[in-house]
Amino acid sequence: MSAILMIDDDVELCQLVSEYLALDELQFHAEHTGPAGLAEANSGQYQLILLDIMLPGMDGLSVLKALRQGDNYCPVLMLTARGDDIDRIVGLELGADDYLAKPFNPRELVARIKAILRRAELMQAPLHTSSLLEVNGLTLNRKNRQAQCQNQDLNLTVTEFQLLEILMQQPGIVHTKDELSQKVLGKRLQMYDRSLDMHISNIRKKISQYSAEEKIKTLRGSGYLLLPNS
Repeated sequence: MSAILMIDDDVELCQLVSEYLALDELQFHAEHTGPAGLAEANSGQYQLILLDIMLPGMDGLSVLKALRQGDNYCPVLMLTARGDDIDRIVGLELGADDYLAKPFNPRELVARIKAILRRAELMQAPLHTSSLLEVNGLTLNRKNRQAQCQNQDLNLTVTEFQLLEILMQQPGIVHTKDELSQKVLGKRLQMYDRSLDMHISNIRKKISQYSAEEKIKTLRGSGYLLLPNS
């Protein structure tokens, strides 16, 4: 059974979310301050963290940054105020897997949670195909879930890993943004939604630490492709 941690100072909202998750037999625990939430998140017993931005004691972005600097990776779904584009962009840059704007429909939240949990489960599932992909200086090992550039670990999030895996499976083939959003994020691409672009940008930044060559090409109006071996 998956365990969900919610870090949010809105006690009533936490109770509402708890009731909805109980219907799907998901374990739930809530903390209402940044420091307490960070300490609980570092316990390593959760499969997903719901993280509010505005928190007493330590804001959500600082909590996320501290989590991503630690050794225990856990997917994070940010909860942001509607229209707070800057917080969303910064959160995605820091390694959040997705975001949802408040106020939200609890059913949509549950759907997003299930999508992220499915992605995380796929990362742990046994493979029935070749475990190694090697394209244009990039290596992706699906057995140990590691991605490297020039033999250097990229330390990708679950979302970033799955995006790169799809692109590496078909080098030179264009994948539309809507296709990638549905396959990886579990949702249709919405107007002004930059989450997919930010995940691609994060992958590029991590690759650029070890290679100056362009690996992922953007085709404006079409999507993304991984450049094949030169």
